[in-house]
Order: sequence, then C-alpha cells, then structure tokens
Amino acid sequence: MAEKPVIVCEDLWHVYPNGVEALRGVSLTVNEGEYVAFVGQNGSGKTTLVKHFNGLLKPTRGKVMVNGQNTKETKVSVLSHKVGYVFQNPDDMLFCSSVEEEIAFGPKMVGAPEDETKQKVDAIINDLGLEPLRDAHPFALSLGDRQRLAVACALSLDPDVFVFDEPTTGQDFFGGESIMMLIDQLYARGKTIIIITHDMNLVAEHAKRVVVMSKGQAVLDGTPAKVYSNTKELSNLSLRPPQVTVLAQWLGCKDRTILSVNQMCDWLQGSYLPAGGMKEGTL
Repeated sequence: MAEKPVIVCEDLWHVYPNGVEALRGVSLTVNEGEYVAFVGQNGSGKTTLVKHFNGLLKPTRGKVMVNGQNTKETKVSVLSHKVGYVFQNPDDMLFCSSVEEEIAFGPKMVGAPEDETKQKVDAIINDLGLEPLRDAHPFALSLGDRQRLAVACALSLDPDVFVFDEPTTGQDFFGGESIMMLIDQLYARGKTIIIITHDMNLVAEHAKRVVVMSKGQAVLDGTPAKVYSNTKELSNLSLRPPQVTVLAQWLGCKDRTILSVNQMCDWLQGSYLPAGGMKEGTL
C-alpha cells in the first residue's frame, strides 16, 4: 500500500523573537499510521519542531503541510481537529471547572450532538480510569491525574494525528504503562502517533521510527534498531541507548541491535548456551 504523507516539513526554519535559531532547515515527512519518536537534548529543537505540526508555531522560512494544508495559512482551531497535542505540562490545557466539563469542551465547540458528546465523555472517562474524579476540579488533581485528563481532552476530538510531549510525566510506573498502553491502542487503530521524549527505553519499547534532533536539525532518522546502532554519534550528542542495548554491544553482539530483555535472552540463548539450553543445577 502506498504511503500517504500527513505532515511534510520543507526546509523549515524557526527563529524566536530573541534571535535564537531553534530550527535550521528541517525537511522530513511523517506518513499516515506511523509511530514516531522525537528525541534529543534540551534545546535541540524537538518541541519547537512538533509545535509546527498543529500551527502553535509558524515557520520563519520554509513550510509545513498537514493533510495538504499549509499551516501558515490555516487557523490553529482547524489544525487541532487534525492534530491533537498533549502538552508536557497539562496545566497549559486545563481551564474548566470539572473533569467531565473539560473532556466535553472540545466536542461541544465543534457542535457535536449532546447525546453523542455524553457517550464519548463517558467512554473516555471509563477508559482512563477517571470515573472517581468525574466531578473534581482539574487543579485539585495530582499531576499524574492532570496528565491523564490532558490525554482525555485530546481523545475527545478524535484527531487523525496525536502528539504526546513527554507522555509519562508525573506518572508512577503503572500510570506510565497505562498511558503508553492507551497510545499503543491508538496506533493499533490506525492513528498516527508522535511522541517527544527523553526516555530512550520508552522509544525502544514502543516507537517504530526515531528522529534525533540536535542544534535545530534532524541528524538521525530511522528505526530504533538503526538509530541505536550509531553508538558513537549518539555519544557525541550526549544520548545513550537503553542499558540492555549497551550491555549487548559490550558483550559483542554485532549482527543486530538488541532493544529489549527478551531479545537479549534470545541472543544469549543462541550465542552462549549449548543446544537445548542450560542443564538444571548449572547455576
């Protein structure tokens, strides 16, 4: 099946009013149904880049096309129906007086019927485990719960593309796993997923493509295995692959890039253990 571009950046530059060149000639395409992670050190340009995808920032030079629409000529309110953005700081998204009202706000603004809005809100609240907090004021919630509420607000408009800026912020292990499971489910439903993260383990476990940003440019782009195999370049960028990847490389795994504990076990089984595995009592 032919790839369908949903986001196209052409020679994109962005200069902030203080003169900082945050993006310098970025050209890339995100296709429909991709699961892309943008990584890089603070100040690398990854958040600035992704904020162009729904018009929150406009190009200084070059252009960004979203489903064929030039973001420079399209209102943010229009683009937000195509690209849902979940901010790293959920407080930037919240302003209603209850969790239920917050989730219902988007559908109401686009004129969705009341009964349809209620069904959608009920389903999202149930899916994200927010039922006990339905009537609570958003700013009375913990940071982790406010993050889940921000995800719920993006879900309410059912866009084709979801952007998650540090999606596990404020979550404990189980909360983070719950959020990532939800994102994976959206991907399985055919949604285009974009995440911004510093968590290289999260990228290895979930993303299908990685774009590494540095000094306002996309310097590496490929599968997690391909990108994480560039150990020298990652080191120069002060980035480190997951520990299991580093350990496998240290042990001499050269034929592939290990991304998970299960892959590591399979490789060790084939490389170090005799046929049939270890005998009982060996260790």
